Amino acid sequence: MTEEFEDMIEEVEDEVVEDSQSSADPIDTEEVVEEDELIVTDEMLDTIADTAIAALQDILQYFNVGEVTIDEYVGDEGELILDISGKDMAVLIGRHGKTLDALQFTVSMITVRTIGFRYPVIVDVEGYKNRQRQKLESIAHSSANRAASQHRKVGLRPMTPYERRIIHIALRDDDRVETVSEGEGPSRHVVVVPL
Repeated sequence: MTEEFEDMIEEVEDEVVEDSQSSADPIDTEEVVEEDELIVTDEMLDTIADTAIAALQDILQYFNVGEVTIDEYVGDEGELILDISGKDMAVLIGRHGKTLDALQFTVSMITVRTIGFRYPVIVDVEGYKNRQRQKLESIAHSSANRAASQHRKVGLRPMTPYERRIIHIALRDDDRVETVSEGEGPSRHVVVVPL
């Protein structure tokens, strides 16, 4: 990440946090925590979405992408998905999705800091991550088949936390294998282990 981009992120983060603290009521989570699991009400989800969209819109001003549409919906695992569409979106994806990963990380961190707890927010550009998710699920299933048939561990390439989560979710109901994450930092990867 360039120093200019890092400075821009800090500036936007400060603005969004200040705006949200002055205009939005903080979410009171004390009454909704049940057995260490946070129950998110529709009102809370609206606040999370508003916060994440405000952060995303503030950041997009720096990308010169023109008019964009941000569709919001809840994913299969309960995560909030913000899908950006418009003209010239390649700049938001970047090489191998690195810019999109940085954008998602930034929006997620601003949202966490603002609302006071972690809730999964996924930033996508014209379904790019959905297509990537399908590829990762295919890799997961073929790795599980190989691990089960060859009775040996299968290590996958290093992945981002989001990508590793997709692999774990894709194979969690497969009773032939289990998945574990190994390694540190950028070398962290999933290993598919036969049972």
